[in-house]
Amino acid sequence: MSAHEQMRAMLDQLMGTARNGEADKHGVKFFDDAVCKSFLLQCCPHEILSSTRMDLGECPKIHDLALRADFELASKTKDYFYDIDATEHLEAFIADCDRRTTAAKQRLAETQEELSAEVTEKANSVHELAEQIGQKLARAEALGEEGMVEESVKLMGEIDDLRKKKAVAEQEYRNSMPASSYQQQKLRVCEVCSAYLGIHDNDRRLADHFGGKLHLGFITIREKLSDLKKTVDKRREERGASERERGGGRRHYVGGRELDRRARRHRESARERDRTRDGDRDRERTRDGDRDRDRGKDEKRDRDRSERSERSDRDRERKRSRSRSRSKREGSRERTRGDRESRRSRSHISSSRDHRRD
Repeated sequence: MSAHEQMRAMLDQLMGTARNGEADKHGVKFFDDAVCKSFLLQCCPHEILSSTRMDLGECPKIHDLALRADFELASKTKDYFYDIDATEHLEAFIADCDRRTTAAKQRLAETQEELSAEVTEKANSVHELAEQIGQKLARAEALGEEGMVEESVKLMGEIDDLRKKKAVAEQEYRNSMPASSYQQQKLRVCEVCSAYLGIHDNDRRLADHFGGKLHLGFITIREKLSDLKKTVDKRREERGASERERGGGRRHYVGGRELDRRARRHRESARERDRTRDGDRDRERTRDGDRDRDRGKDEKRDRDRSERSERSDRDRERKRSRSRSRSKREGSRERTRGDRESRRSRSHISSSRDHRRD
């Protein structure tokens, strides 16, 4: 995004669609059904999880910072109950994510070697300590970037203590099972984002996971949903009373499975656009090749025409040269005959004169 576009986005976010007397570029208002109400409350999963492994693609509803500014201004004087719409949206999304987490755990249980209850408990202890280390390390790095050095140093001290505990737990886990089985990667599913974590993952790998955009995005969504659920029942009663007074209807969001289908369609359409661009480039190369061949044929035709014209000119020139040579030879023979006849005539006259004298 250019500096100019960033400035426009900041103005939209601060002043809404009415800045400088401009009309809304989408031609809608923030209360229209086409506008994403979760986006207005800054909790749309499409936006939070963009550019991650679970990118859902573009949201089917409108996202516009200017519309969000309009909503924030209007909500100071009127209650639109969009928190209920956002709650239903996030509940459907998180429920679907939890189903995927349960399915991933079931697949692990079917594929990984079954452990005894004692060994499983020790493995879980190692996992939990590793996750705590990864979370604190990611937090310490974030604090350091923010300039909060003392807090970051304090967390690093806690991380050192956890590493010692983890080393002891790993040794107990190692001693509780055969060496051949210990070398196998024991996986665990992250309860927040359903990603796989290995028992042998190092601190750097875990810190990257717990400090990554995907994991933090799910934390944001889950925390927002938890806050909304605290008042959702009361808010539904208030909205129901308000709608009965106005005779209005309710608005619903699509569920998580539908979001997955839309995400797949988004990826498939992106691949189709790539294939179309490749096909267009191939056709363009084919057209270029055809134009080159046609151009080569035209140039060959012009060369052949030029060569034929040159041969014709040379033939005409040779014919004219032969005609001039023939004319010169005939003229020379005529002059030779005339000279002989003239000499014979003079000789005859001379002989006649000598005869008369005698």
